[in-house]
Amino acid sequence: MKPLIHAVSHRLNRADRQRHYGHEGAVVWLTGLSAAGKSTLAMALEQKLSERGYSCYVLDGDNVRHGLNSDLGFSPEERSENIRRIGEVAALFADAGLLCICAFISPYRADRKKARQACRHAFHEVYVNADLATCAARDPKGLYRKANAGALDNMTGLSAPYEPPETCELILDTSRDSVSQSLEKLFEHVLQNVPLLSRT
Repeated sequence: MKPLIHAVSHRLNRADRQRHYGHEGAVVWLTGLSAAGKSTLAMALEQKLSERGYSCYVLDGDNVRHGLNSDLGFSPEERSENIRRIGEVAALFADAGLLCICAFISPYRADRKKARQACRHAFHEVYVNADLATCAARDPKGLYRKANAGALDNMTGLSAPYEPPETCELILDTSRDSVSQSLEKLFEHVLQNVPLLSRT
């Protein structure tokens, strides 16, 4: 720790926050290629969990780069710094007692490992698996078209690597399953692993 920086102790502990929100704090980290379905699933999961009584929030790659990480580009070093910052922010959300849903390509295993290590609460890495051909066919932002035309450098899966998880808590095959099918699997995973606590 830096000599002039000192940790401050909160007056609320983990149990206090669990009683307040009715569940533990946790991070659900969705990783996968662009257009695999991460953001779609994250936003749908947030709504579905909120309707069930969870306190949750989505951190999405594009949204975060408009603010917190607007100073970062897409070099390997900047991508790592992007995920480092997000991992720390997600850990703070979880420590506050919220369920933080993260939707980031997060292409490097080492960076995802650091995000896991930053979280002192439950961390669930979810591989949103869709093959490159499927993602390129969807291409909602036109990124694959730009990359193939030479107008976009460092495109993950094409000119930049993506390292799929070697181990993770859940794999969703969005090349095969529909959004609703994938969402149901993701929702059930959260219900089983971050259950709502009894209010009685």
